[in-house]
Amino acid sequence: MAKAVLIQNPTSIYADEIGATYDFTAIYLNRIQQTVGDWVILYEARGGAFGYVAVQKIMQIVPKPGSVGRYLAIVERGSLLEFERVVPRDTPLGRAYEPVLRGPDGRAMLGGANSAAVRMIDPLSFAGIIDAGLTATTDHRDTLPRQPVTGLAEGAVTFVTDRTRQLSDRAFRDAAFSRMVRLAYDGRCAVSGLSLRNGGGRPEVAAAHIVPVADGGPDVVANGLALSGTLHWMFDRGLIAVAEDHSVLVSHNKVPADVVRRLIDPEQRLILPQNPRYRPHPDFLRWHRENVFGRGEPLPL
Repeated sequence: MAKAVLIQNPTSIYADEIGATYDFTAIYLNRIQQTVGDWVILYEARGGAFGYVAVQKIMQIVPKPGSVGRYLAIVERGSLLEFERVVPRDTPLGRAYEPVLRGPDGRAMLGGANSAAVRMIDPLSFAGIIDAGLTATTDHRDTLPRQPVTGLAEGAVTFVTDRTRQLSDRAFRDAAFSRMVRLAYDGRCAVSGLSLRNGGGRPEVAAAHIVPVADGGPDVVANGLALSGTLHWMFDRGLIAVAEDHSVLVSHNKVPADVVRRLIDPEQRLILPQNPRYRPHPDFLRWHRENVFGRGEPLPL
């Protein structure tokens, strides 16, 4: 097994499916085969964030149906984890995270290896990017010890082990996902429009997965909604959903009209994040409509 950096742009001619498959040509087959069973970092270039944005685990490689010389890397269901911050190519000290990109001054060069869609990366450099990407975006830091890169073998091994372990830690992933979703929606419920905070200034809204973790839903903001407790419960049980045009759908035969008036914004439209990259992905919303909406028990009158 080995780690790598994969370029995956938001708009692409390739048949990538977020958190499911990565489409690539035969030229990169040998490299990606080395990553099977291991983690890879996603980098956005053209049309994207120009930085490292997420991490996911590769499970297998299969030929792409109907395409000669193309393959699909199958991603482990639910392994995709978005970074809490976009990580630029260079560290704060001006040194490229990826050794293969470093020029004479240590900074990332233009051209050369930058154009490769798949780049192998050593475990320590991989862990450095993970460390930068998963640093908490609020003051509510997780308690996992943050080991510095000391250059010593023991310190480096501890650093890599800790960062890699975080990627499969459900409690860590849930906390990161919750912070990212609440921040993207500015602490406001996407359905009611209410913005409530506790005495410490922490938003009271919860981060709801659109496609649940149990069904392979990834931990990315585009698979999340900021919802108040009651609306979160209603969404998870299929009493409400979101249409393709972001209007709020209500199972009216199960939800009394007075509940709709009290809990849902009068316009009955989803209140979206200002940043387009964090808005709900239509594929996730469609999955929820097709698999969850309308199947819950009616609310008591």
